[in-house]
Parts: sequence; C-alpha cells; structure tokens
Amino acid sequence: MLKRLNIKTKYKIQKFPRSRIASIDVCAIGKHKHHVAGLLEFDVSESRKKIREYNKSNNNKISFNAWLLSVIGCTLKKYETLSSYLIRKNKRIIFDDINISILVEKDLNGIKVPIPLIIEKANSSSIESIAKLIKDAKDAKLTDKDIVLKEKTRQLERLYYLLPGFIRRYVWKYLLKHPKLVYEKMGNAAFTSIGMIGKVNGWFIPISVHPICFGISSII
Repeated sequence: MLKRLNIKTKYKIQKFPRSRIASIDVCAIGKHKHHVAGLLEFDVSESRKKIREYNKSNNNKISFNAWLLSVIGCTLKKYETLSSYLIRKNKRIIFDDINISILVEKDLNGIKVPIPLIIEKANSSSIESIAKLIKDAKDAKLTDKDIVLKEKTRQLERLYYLLPGFIRRYVWKYLLKHPKLVYEKMGNAAFTSIGMIGKVNGWFIPISVHPICFGISSII
C-alpha cells in the first residue's frame, strides 16, 4: 500500500501590477484591427557614431531612442496620412502634430513595468528635449495606481482598474470612435522596443490600436 507523501509545496503569490491591465486591454482591442506588418532593416552605424561624438562634447546627452523618435516624428509629418485616424468609413482626420506613445520601464514594488508616456510634438521637438523628457519620466516616482506618466492622474482613470474586463474594453472601443479624444490620450503613433526585455537579438511585431506603430528590434 502506497503512503501519501506529505510534502509541503513551496510557492509565492505575486500581485499583478494594476498598470498592466491597460496594456492587456490595448492588445485585446488591437487584435481586432487590420494590421499590415513590415519588417525593415537599416544601417544606423553612422547615426550612432554621430550620437557618440555629440555626447562627448555636450553635457545634455542624447540617446539613440530620442534621436529615432525625432526621425519618426519628422518623417510622419512629411507623410502625415500614415498617422491619420479614420472617421466613420470614408473620412480621415490628420492632426497637425505627431504625438508618439512610448513605453518607459518603471520599478513598481520590485517589478519592472512598462508605463506609457506621450512624446508631444515629436515632429518639431529637439532631440535634446525628447531625451530629457524620457529621462525625467524614468526618474519620476510612480505608484501602481498610475496608468500613464502624468503629474496628476484623474480619478476616472483610477476607477478604470475597478471595471470588469468587458467594460474596460468598451471604453477603448469608445475612444477609438472619437479620434480627437484618443489623440489627446495616446497620440497618433506608437513606439516600442525589444530592448525593454533585455539584450535579445531578434525581431518582433507589436500589437497596437494606433494608426501606425514602430517596434524597434535588435541593434547590432
């Protein structure tokens, strides 16, 4: 007769960061949108060389991502229909500025969590100002009640966490039907990088609800 072994199972329960709920909802809604994915490869050796040279002689350092966000902002301004939102079925709204939504990795209670940050007017902002905005966002203190990196988080945004999943997703669907509102909240372009998860050599295709999204893969 076999005796049941009384082995105490060891485990831990880790609280899921509330700020990740919005990211999951965005992916859920994004899966219902029609995407056209393109994998492009560029030689950025000369650009990185110029960035290093600039940083050697200037106190206000710039990062590769700050430079790239500036390039994307200026390019989308030139080809502005790429970042336009649809209005019903036969119209589109083109905003004067390119506001890019990026993810800034923050430490929340010992857990690395990506939090959205809007780079406003990326088409006309200097690389130095974009770099400073990202640095300030990384240094800013954040609580697990915050959805986005703002000085003041509205009460309605905090209540968002308390809503059932199907209602939260309805909120996103409502936003996407009102381009002016969604532009104010999350811009008209998105930018994310594989570097957030560590040093990985590879490609990835992000899911987004924005008109256009850039997923930056390995830089080799």
